[in-house]
Amino acid sequence: MTIIKEFLLQLFFTLMPFVMFNVYYRDKAQNYSQKFIMVTSACCLFLSMTFGSSVKEGIFFDIRYIIMYFGIVFGGTRTGIILLLEFVVYRFFLGGEGKWIAMVIMLFTFPLSLLFYKIYQKTSRVALVTFIAGIVFSIVPSIITFSYFDSNYFTDDLAFHMLVIPVQNSFGIWLLISLFNKSVSDKVLFIQFAENEKVKAISHVAASLAHEVRNPLTAVKGFLTLIREKPLERHKLEQYIDISIDEIQRTESILSQYLSISKPLSTQREQTEMSNVLQVIKDVMTPFANMSNVQLEIDKPAFPVWILANQDGIKQILVNFIKNAIEACSDIPKANVSLRLKVEAGHVILVIKDNGIGMNADQINRLGTIYFSTKSSGTGLGLTFSYKVIRALGGTVSVQSGPLEGTVFTITLPMLEK
Repeated sequence: MTIIKEFLLQLFFTLMPFVMFNVYYRDKAQNYSQKFIMVTSACCLFLSMTFGSSVKEGIFFDIRYIIMYFGIVFGGTRTGIILLLEFVVYRFFLGGEGKWIAMVIMLFTFPLSLLFYKIYQKTSRVALVTFIAGIVFSIVPSIITFSYFDSNYFTDDLAFHMLVIPVQNSFGIWLLISLFNKSVSDKVLFIQFAENEKVKAISHVAASLAHEVRNPLTAVKGFLTLIREKPLERHKLEQYIDISIDEIQRTESILSQYLSISKPLSTQREQTEMSNVLQVIKDVMTPFANMSNVQLEIDKPAFPVWILANQDGIKQILVNFIKNAIEACSDIPKANVSLRLKVEAGHVILVIKDNGIGMNADQINRLGTIYFSTKSSGTGLGLTFSYKVIRALGGTVSVQSGPLEGTVFTITLPMLEK
């Protein structure tokens, strides 16, 4: 029973990088970094060696070969060397009869890890390479240990050496690499789809902006034509020039706001004034609303409302919510989308309301789920990304809706005290 407990404990340490990745990167629109692999691998190696299995005083068995190989595959050779140094220093600190044989084994297994890493990079059959690596990392230590100790050492605990250790290494390395690789691949797909969804939303807004920008340019062109074709009184000339300048400045403002939304998102958080963000989004989304015959209204307090967030990310999630709201009521007579910003009990509350087609209970429950969308051509990634950003900021999203009753999204975010 003790051996089983130790086996399960080591298996838990094996899966720690996978678990930590899914916890740490759950709400992030980015994938793992070399630093993350280095830190998690070092922690797992330390814990597995500290609580290693032992059937003889001074000789320890743990998942060092699994973590070493994992660190090299996902963190590179530099990570592998750092883990090797950690192992050498800590193994000598632990001491015991097995410290020298442990160094000999690592002298063989570390170059093998580098070899399998090179093969792993070049082949498409990564599962097979991982499985073979697990078998090799089970056989090589056993052969070297058997050559170093007398036969009684093995026969006294035959089940441990012939079953527990090989299963621990071969199954553990396959499980960790497979699960982590799957999580990383899913994260890559999510990031790509989220970016595609953003591009799609921005392209729709761009079409309406092109129409909106054309209006002031037409006005400017008309005034310039009048100025060129006939002489005008000075006050009339100045009036036409002032109007033209105002139209050009308005066009420049709209385009600047659009570009601020469409640029790539950063991960840096900063003090963000929500009333200003709301006004910017209204200016950008009003052309899209007009093109869809939807009236867009905002209601915001007269005083500044601050939060700590990535400003571009906040703008993007508002674009996602408002675009969905406009599309939901584009076929409704007297279609209306309203945004209301308020402050309650130290929280910033943003209410996005439309009088569109609404949703049933099942659709509401599935909102924010990858690949679910109420639109026939949608992927659901826009709202999935928005939900993740809001939750990463410590906020919440609630929905009230019913078929043909419209929809109300309530976004709650922590307020930054100034």
